[in-house]
Amino acid sequence: MATDRGSLRSVTFGLVGFLFLVEHTSGILQGYYVPLASKIAEHLGVDAADYNWTEAAQLLLSALVVPVLAKLGDLFGHKRILLVSTAVTALASWGMVASHGFAGYLVAFALQGFYVVWLPLEVALIFDRGRHSGTGASTTRRAAGFLVVALEAGAIMGALAGSRVFRETGENFPVTLAVPAICVSLVFFAILFGVPESQPIPGRKLDGGGFALLTVALLFVTGGLTFLRLNGPGSWTVWVPIVIGLLIFIPFARQERRHPDPAIDLRMLAQPNMWPVQLTAGLFGISVLGAQIPLSTFAAADPATAGYGLGLDSDVISYLIGAYLVALIVGALLFPLLARRATPRIALIVAAFFVAGGYLLFIVSHDSVVQVVLNMVIAGIGSGALVAALPSAAAAAAPIGQSGIATGLTNTTKTIGGAFASAVFGVILHVGLTSTSSTSGAGLAAYIAVWAICGVGALVAAVLLFLVPKLAFSDAAVEVDAEPVR
Repeated sequence: MATDRGSLRSVTFGLVGFLFLVEHTSGILQGYYVPLASKIAEHLGVDAADYNWTEAAQLLLSALVVPVLAKLGDLFGHKRILLVSTAVTALASWGMVASHGFAGYLVAFALQGFYVVWLPLEVALIFDRGRHSGTGASTTRRAAGFLVVALEAGAIMGALAGSRVFRETGENFPVTLAVPAICVSLVFFAILFGVPESQPIPGRKLDGGGFALLTVALLFVTGGLTFLRLNGPGSWTVWVPIVIGLLIFIPFARQERRHPDPAIDLRMLAQPNMWPVQLTAGLFGISVLGAQIPLSTFAAADPATAGYGLGLDSDVISYLIGAYLVALIVGALLFPLLARRATPRIALIVAAFFVAGGYLLFIVSHDSVVQVVLNMVIAGIGSGALVAALPSAAAAAAPIGQSGIATGLTNTTKTIGGAFASAVFGVILHVGLTSTSSTSGAGLAAYIAVWAICGVGALVAAVLLFLVPKLAFSDAAVEVDAEPVR
């Protein structure tokens, strides 16, 4: 038995090593294009508002494809689907290099969003390997922390490399854009030769009808949220799609209850160790995906003219973002240590309170760089822990054969929460910053509203996590609760 466990640990260490490279590349993709955004928009002949459609399109596509790909991983093997998603990401990255117009670049950039399923599939792979040793939950927590370190380190490297490569190549766009494409192409072979396959349960079938309904519902809901950011809350293009999308969930629920192997097992989602995790992911998306642009614009605002802000230039703001990313790394590494000393549930609750505390502090403490950095570090530590913890907690709470879809749903709900927050925050800031009373505090009030929403959302998540069973997500709980899909 000891020999078997040692062998498994060595395989898991090798597996995490190769997946570390995958997540590092994911981080490069997330950071590389940010400092180049204005230059790329100018190169493509569009303004900043039009270029924002690239991010919106990628978020929309990721919300649609992650549940499907994660479930396909459960059915046919997580490595196989990881390879497919990496191949699509690589082809899309090369498509960005070859594109000469905005339409082609937009399609390629959106398809590059297939990389968002990498982390859920990686967590499912690690959990599948560790489950047989009886230490699947704890092994996955530790590994997920290292993967988040790789992700954030890649994001920092990508952000630093993007502008530097652009300058060193004489502002050659094809060569500059080829760098991340080369990274993704190399990662494909790292997965192919270095990552072992998981062990799917044979004889299962894809719930095509359920996924069709889910995809259409998500398309309408996220599309409505996109129009909320573009057209404001008074437009019918916002609420009609959202209502239609929500109504489609009714026949979707009926389909899932009838299907022997549903796209999303609603009974699994109703478990007390699962639904708080998924809701926490959605609430967490409000801050981790929705608050970054408002923080950047607040830091750039000139207090002499606006009456608020820090008046920082882009270089100094990049240092603030760097401090936040380092805090994410610290939080990801601390989470498994706290989970081992206390319980995974307590560690999740503490992380959510850190996020809440960091953003609520902004309400009363935002007048200096030191105050803003302190708030960002506090929120960043909690955020880093949650980025690592949520997919691993979902995997531990899922029955055998559903770890992929469970972890994928944390990504989807986080994306929906981020899309909601991005749209709402855009409206709040637009109203506050264009108000005729901005000189009397409307602009600052808008930012305070954004921080309050982020803080309260994280606070609600912390309260919800108290409803999780005390020993949930531990190795012992996984051994008792895990049952195969029938």
